[in-house]
Amino acid sequence: MTDNLSPSLGAPGTAVIVTGGASGIGLASAQALAAVGRGVALWDIDAAKAEAEARTIAERFDVTALAVGVDLSDLTAYPAAIATSRTALGPIGGLVHAAGIVDMGSLEGITAESWDAGINTHLRPLALLTQQLYDDFATNPGSAVVAIASINATLGNAINPIYSAAKGGMLSLVRSLADRLARDNIRINAVSPGQILTAMTKPAVDNLPEGWFERRILLERLGAADEVGRVVRFLLSNEASYITAAEIVVDGGNISSQRQ
Repeated sequence: MTDNLSPSLGAPGTAVIVTGGASGIGLASAQALAAVGRGVALWDIDAAKAEAEARTIAERFDVTALAVGVDLSDLTAYPAAIATSRTALGPIGGLVHAAGIVDMGSLEGITAESWDAGINTHLRPLALLTQQLYDDFATNPGSAVVAIASINATLGNAINPIYSAAKGGMLSLVRSLADRLARDNIRINAVSPGQILTAMTKPAVDNLPEGWFERRILLERLGAADEVGRVVRFLLSNEASYITAAEIVVDGGNISSQRQ
């Protein structure tokens, strides 16, 4: 317990790796972290976009921002990407796993290839990146991990079973890893966004009747990526020093809604 109530959103001040960091919630999380002085490594399959966004972040917030082109389904790429990030940024004390893809084929569209792609983008990297970054985290006090899950881990949705299964797996994995990571005072939590307007969700928003999602949400609007990014920043900071194994839902009141 402490009597120090000064804000500490920028502490512990170590650098953070953000997967899917070139767009959407990953980019918003990187921007939020950079705004309080934390260096960020933007890992993304789109290396050119990651490079452009890293330059913008570095110029805007006067922090070190690195772009790393990496396909998370390629396990052999992890060690070099981690080493590059560590060399450029110094001590690594955080991971945001925000990279994602969405299936839209319902039950009929599941194939072995699409199943592997979804699980190996969302679920497997959370375990293996945490494993490979463990020594970094244990060495740097205040280290934490945030997994970007989804309200689809809780709600039933016929259209994207692979995505939903992977996100549900992430919630269970977070609880399991929290028990192990706590031995070295490393925290891990999940953030479950609702309907957030990003490049990934915009096609669905554009193709459905106006207000389709909003009618069910208590706040009656879609969320913005930066509203999720600020929650991610909080969970990676010393402000959240006693929060682990938790799921923070950022959905404007969607899951709890009974509106039709």
